[in-house]
Amino acid sequence: MKKRRLGNSGLEVSAIGLGCMGMTYAYRPPKDKNEMVALLRSAVERGVTFFDTAEVYGPFTNEELVGEALAPLRDQVVIATKFGFKMKSDGSSGWSGLDSRPEHIREVTEASLKRLKTETIDLLYQHRVDPNVPIEDVAGTVKELIDEGKVKHFGLSEASAQTIRRAHAVQPVTALQSEYSIWWRELEEQVIPTLEELSIGLVSYSPLGRGFLTGRFDSKTTFDSNDFRSTLPRFQPEAMKANQAVVELIENVAKGKGVRLAQIALAWVLAQKPWIVPIPGTTNSDRLDENIGAVDVQLTASELSEINEAASKIKVQGGRYPEAVQKLVER
Repeated sequence: MKKRRLGNSGLEVSAIGLGCMGMTYAYRPPKDKNEMVALLRSAVERGVTFFDTAEVYGPFTNEELVGEALAPLRDQVVIATKFGFKMKSDGSSGWSGLDSRPEHIREVTEASLKRLKTETIDLLYQHRVDPNVPIEDVAGTVKELIDEGKVKHFGLSEASAQTIRRAHAVQPVTALQSEYSIWWRELEEQVIPTLEELSIGLVSYSPLGRGFLTGRFDSKTTFDSNDFRSTLPRFQPEAMKANQAVVELIENVAKGKGVRLAQIALAWVLAQKPWIVPIPGTTNSDRLDENIGAVDVQLTASELSEINEAASKIKVQGGRYPEAVQKLVER
């Protein structure tokens, strides 16, 4: 597996990481634990060294899974997790708001360390920017955790260019994690230039458009109520019908190169900057192999130009999140 460095931080990870959320949360009933432990360990055998989780995925069960699976391989992997949500107080699953108060960051970090069965978190992200807590206080708290040896690197998720600059002035930001793919490129306006200027890496989540860019879905696809895509505007029938144009674009390129659609979507992300690392999620061994294979798919300048020109003519329908959730990613 090829490696990439996230900015100039010195943090080296596999060029393709593994997003672990879907193993226990969001897309379907949790998968069999033993199967997922085996999949995580086989990912390491295949060369994947970068694994992404968060306390809110479950909540808590995803970190527990990742911790159990990777504990025997800890010295071979980089584990990223996140803080920043307030869990429901009634004991039910899910979250009830944001909370990045310094004392809460410390509580979450201690709990995550235990669930992940590790002494140090390699990369700790603020999951979403909390408007009630100055980002300087957040960065300062993580700086203290780094000084104490409990965290190695600081990250942000879905933060604006201005927020990134303010945080970076207090504690250097190693990586920003945000959605980035052929059908979501808003970062290119202000965020990516800021990351390049400050030598910060980008970790691209949902590089396959939550599965849509693989060609698996169309307007007739229905999602179970426990699959959170059922709540997303972009995955409603009319939007999916309109957005097939993006899939057809990818499919044309994939056919020409004799590869899978997912591999073109991932290869496009990899081709944008050498410090961008996509973290597609999967619970399937075959899909894992397919995603890893994308590192060997080279898109020529002509092919990239063709994709970008065609994509610029397509207006993607539907928001990324329901309106209430979208407000959390506009800071």
